[in-house]
Amino acid sequence: MDILISGASVAGPALALYLNRSGHRVTVVERAPALREGGYSVDFRGEAHMAVLRALGILADVEHHQTHMGDMSYVNESGKKMASVPGDLFAGDVEILRGDLARILYDATKDRTEYVFGDSITSLAQDADGVTVTFERGASRRFDLVVGADGLHSNVRSLAFDAPESAVTSYLGLYCAVFTLDNYLGLDHTGQLYSTPGKTVGIYSARNNTEAKAMFYFGSPPLDHDRRDVTRQKELLAEAYRGVGWETPTLLRKMWQADDFYFDSTSQVHLDSWSRGRVVLIGDAACCPSPLSGMGTGLALVGAHVLAGELAAANGDHRTAFARYEQEVRAYATGCQKSAVGVSKFMVPENRLMAWFMNQNYKIMPYLPWKGVIAKSVRKTASAITLKDYGLSRPAGTAPRPRPSGRAS
Repeated sequence: MDILISGASVAGPALALYLNRSGHRVTVVERAPALREGGYSVDFRGEAHMAVLRALGILADVEHHQTHMGDMSYVNESGKKMASVPGDLFAGDVEILRGDLARILYDATKDRTEYVFGDSITSLAQDADGVTVTFERGASRRFDLVVGADGLHSNVRSLAFDAPESAVTSYLGLYCAVFTLDNYLGLDHTGQLYSTPGKTVGIYSARNNTEAKAMFYFGSPPLDHDRRDVTRQKELLAEAYRGVGWETPTLLRKMWQADDFYFDSTSQVHLDSWSRGRVVLIGDAACCPSPLSGMGTGLALVGAHVLAGELAAANGDHRTAFARYEQEVRAYATGCQKSAVGVSKFMVPENRLMAWFMNQNYKIMPYLPWKGVIAKSVRKTASAITLKDYGLSRPAGTAPRPRPSGRAS
């Protein structure tokens, strides 16, 4: 089949890699002008996550690029260490920068997948035989299936599903921002976090200490702003952290030079169904658990594994495949979403008493018998699905048929 995927971050290329092995012709359209290689660290833990990395054939590459992060330290305004958070609480079995993972998946698919950067879908018209897709820049084309792997603010979802974004998303009370900067503190596979009521800011080393990532979480009512106006987003972050101490003023100054600035709400997506006819959603577009869960990337890869596998098992019958895909993944996605509820109170303390209480707990955590309870709970959630072997762990041996020259219309 000819399959269009919207979104070239993680879920889309992962699905493309599986679909290539089934012999499908895959096109990935991405609004950004090039592959987006910025972003925060993402981790994988438990057998389900590791099984998908092995099935995709990228586990060795992921391990080669892993962060090897150690403990994170909470510090006071003067930079004095107050408490530590064990590295495995954040890093799981293997942790990698989102941008590095995106590059690995792109490199694994670029020779057998058509990537169209700098364009996006403007309309979808379904009929009994396929979907006519129009684009902002390119000519309209016909596809057998369309997949929305385009994140929390999915364009495909808004076009194909009869519901505005506000009706299918729930805001968890925090905004987050991440960007790359120089490792000016000389951090060695570690990071520092500073919390004040309503706000947490941090910096951690990345890419073998050659750079660093700045991270911000702050409580706020929903903000009315243009999601594509990066300058305004930086202004909002600077306004939210005006007067906050520690390294915050330096981080904000360096923010203005960052070309990979990411800013968004911590929100979840809840849909009654993940498909409409020949259109289906995966990853954050279907069931975003929010960055607070630490499960979004693993959930995206699991979804890609199951969707591609069910399409293969159903011999391309999309109605059967879409139904089975959702049946297999929905309970798992719900568990991932539940894991994020309540995390905001620990990520960003509401008041000074809460901040003090958190620091005391982190100080004594290494000496308590239940020190691994949180990490075990997260691992249990990540492993709460038994994946089928769909036979897609090996390349199909034959390349997909050449793309017909007359597909554009």
